[in-house]
Order: sequence, then C-alpha cells, then structure tokens
Amino acid sequence: MRKEWFFDKFCDAQIAVYAEEGVVTEAVFEQENAADLTGTIYKGRVCNVVPGMQAAFVSCGLERNCYLPLGEGAARFTSYDGEGNLVSVPDIREGDEILVQIVKPPRGTKGAKVTCDLSLVGKTLIYLPRTDFLGISRKIADPALRERLLKDADKLREEGAGFIVRTAAAATDKRHLRIESEYLKRVWRTVQQAAQTASVGDAVYRECDLPFRVMRDSLGDGVSRLYVVGDRDLYEKIVQLARMRSDVGERRVTFCPEEENPFRKYGIAPQLRALCSRTVPLSNGGYLVIDRTEAMTVIDVNTGKFTGEDSLEETVFETNLVAVKEIARQARLRNIGGLVAVDFIDMTEEAHRTAIDTALAEALSAGRAKCRVLPMGDMCVSLFTRKRTGGDTLDFFLAPCPHCTRQGYVYSDRYLAIILRGDLLQLFADGYESAVVEINGGFLKRLLAGRYLSAEAEGIWKDKRVYFVAREGLADEKFTVRGDNAPVLSLPDGAKLLY
Repeated sequence: MRKEWFFDKFCDAQIAVYAEEGVVTEAVFEQENAADLTGTIYKGRVCNVVPGMQAAFVSCGLERNCYLPLGEGAARFTSYDGEGNLVSVPDIREGDEILVQIVKPPRGTKGAKVTCDLSLVGKTLIYLPRTDFLGISRKIADPALRERLLKDADKLREEGAGFIVRTAAAATDKRHLRIESEYLKRVWRTVQQAAQTASVGDAVYRECDLPFRVMRDSLGDGVSRLYVVGDRDLYEKIVQLARMRSDVGERRVTFCPEEENPFRKYGIAPQLRALCSRTVPLSNGGYLVIDRTEAMTVIDVNTGKFTGEDSLEETVFETNLVAVKEIARQARLRNIGGLVAVDFIDMTEEAHRTAIDTALAEALSAGRAKCRVLPMGDMCVSLFTRKRTGGDTLDFFLAPCPHCTRQGYVYSDRYLAIILRGDLLQLFADGYESAVVEINGGFLKRLLAGRYLSAEAEGIWKDKRVYFVAREGLADEKFTVRGDNAPVLSLPDGAKLLY
C-alpha cells in the first residue's frame, strides 16, 4: 500500500496530510506561533475552589479560566497497564500559584481542562515527574518484552516520579531508553527553572511544533514518501528529523517547488475542501450527514442511490457496512472527539446489528485515538466515544457566522486565503505574469490586514502582479481569478496591488 505524508507551510499556517493510496485519512492544521495548547504547561493562579464539583478554576492567561478536577489525579494514564498511585487530591487553596498542564484545549464556550500531574512525551517514553507510576502500552503484547521494558524503565526513574513505555519502545534498546529518559529529565529541570521567574499566565513548556510531532508519533508502518512543498526551511527541518528515524531516512523526503502544487497534482486539495461539507458520499451511492453540536457529533446514514440486488434487509446491511469504514475515516480525518451518535439505517436482524458493532470497533481501532463502542440498540443507533487529541479539524476551515448571532458557520478567512493562493499558483504556473482578482470588499480588507499572502508577495511572486478589484455584494467565497499578460492592464479605479 502506498503511504504518503504531505507537508506545507503557507498563510501563517502549517499543514500535514496523510494519504493511503491517494485517499486522505488524516489532516493536521496548525497556525504558526499558535500551536495546539494540549500539553502546554502554564504557571497559573487558583481563582476559586468548588468543593461541590470537586474542582477548581485556574487563571492561566487564556480567554477563559481553566477547569482543574480535584478527584481525578492522573487517572488519564489508566489506558496503560501498570502500577502506582493514580488518584490523588492536590492540596490547593484560592490564590495559590501552581503549575498545570492542558489535557483538553478550550472549545466553544468551555475553558481548557488542566491537570497538576504533568507529563513530558518522547518517542518511546512518557516522563511523569510528579507521578509515582510505571506503565506500558497495551499494544506491546509479548510478555517477555513487556517485562524487559518495564524493568529497564524502572531503573531510570527517581523516587516519586514515573515512566510510561510507549508502543515505539518495542523496537528500541536499553541505551535509547536511557538517552531519551535523560533528555526528558533535562527538559523537566528547565521547566522548573522557568517557573521560578515566570509570571502567572506564562507558558513554561510547550509541545513541539507540528512537523516534529508527526515525525515523532505518526510515521512508520511502511511510509513510502514524504513530500515537502515550497518552503526550504521546512524541508531542511523534515530532512533532519527523518535522519533520526531509522525506518524513514532522508532519501524518502522529496522537495516539491510551489509551481508543482502536489496538493492538486495528487488530488489532495479536493479531498481537504470536502471536509467543509456536512454530506459525505459513500462508495456504493449512499451518503453520510455529519453535524456538530455542543455536546456531541451526530452522524446519519442514508442509502441514497443504492438500491441493492437482494432483499431490503441485505441492502440496508450492506450500506451500513460501507458506512462504518467511512465513519472511522471521517472521525480520524476531522479529528472528531467526545461522544458520537450514529443513526444507522434500521436493521431487523440482531446478527446484522452485532456485525455492525464489531465492524465499527475494528475500523475505529485502526486510528491512534482511544475509542469505545457501545452495543447498538433496537433503534439501530450506535454510540461511541473517541478521545479528543488537539482541536477539531473543521475549526481551521470554518468560523462562526457574524450575521446569524453565531449560530451557523462560514468559511474562515484563512481557508479562503488558502483557496485563493492555490488558484493564483495554478494561474502563474500556466504562464501568466499578472492576475486580476474580483473579490468582496470586506474580505479584501481582512485579507490585506491579515497579510496572509505577504510571504508569497515578497518571495515567489515578487516578479508577478496581483491586482484586487472590490465588488460589493459578492459573497466572500465567490471571488474570481483571471490571468493577463498585457503590458498595460485596464483596471477600474480603486484596484489594489497586493502589498
């Protein structure tokens, strides 16, 4: 199977996309200098303690105070086999200054969820400087290997601290574990030093940026090629990281000039654009409808154009089986987290409902996020939970609509700038020296103020001309782009040159 990663950096954002045989199964977006907050350690101040909720609220300099459950302790590590004290009640009072780590980023009207049980993640180990726990990934099944790895990790920890052995440790040796443990301990010492002089609201530790996290956690399993688009600095960073991976190596990293636009060449761009749609087509003619709510994500399965060849029950069962694979793909691709309700098409046979439960659990287990599937009821509604890791992918593409009291969504300015950028890249690749863009006046102001295309204007487009013509009444996403090679352009008054 052809497995490929695509990396690019544009419009003050980084993107990493994973495709299997040309089908996108994972996409991660991150604004530069605004990385996912998960894993960030802040120096915070306890604002108030609520005994009835067994919780406290901590000010960390974010828009909303953070939620700190007091009875959970390090219970989030129960997904690993091991032993130690995972349930503790921290002794905190209002006004205390404490170090907390974000385990769930802010979402909607909810503030971030934090913990006092800090962790520093490496490729093969997770270091727990304040938690007396020794654990190991359940995906390491060999009893002898588990025993050896746990014994090696136990020798590396100090009193009161702990380690969790990650799945990747199965392919490493004692020396590598020791080197990584020493590195993680040095990181913890720098965190402690930074905390001594930090003010409340300062971040004293941040997780590594997107390329590093992908290279650390996601590669392997026979990845055949890494494509890095346009940005030479990003390419050099990926090459350096690839050299650290014996299963990757720099020979698999390919630099692609911007004009080649591999996101379009390999059919990646249309698949990413389809993420904005509520409706997802199935391979047999059926379709899914995916809706987000504050409490959960709801997925509806429909037969669509598929009529089948046998009985109605078999037609419905076959559609539901096809839907299961796409639901698992969309959950991973859109990074859907929390509670998910799937309204499958009604099936009368209990054996079919059981088969769908089994297929759904197997399909979801292929991803890295932990999932739990509940048995389907007589109404053919399945519930499953999926651990939220990072932000919802759709938050990169969509923004709350300013015209309907923020009840609906519109395309985000950044996403529209990316679409415009792609159209301009294609136009200049076709040999045009100038471009004329007719665009909504309000969006034009925000586009120029946000300087989303400033890097291109100062770099690959420095010898090109891009003119904007404001058209009031034109929807933000309905801009048009045309090329022109005339030495003198005929433009209306008020046309603006890109920067």
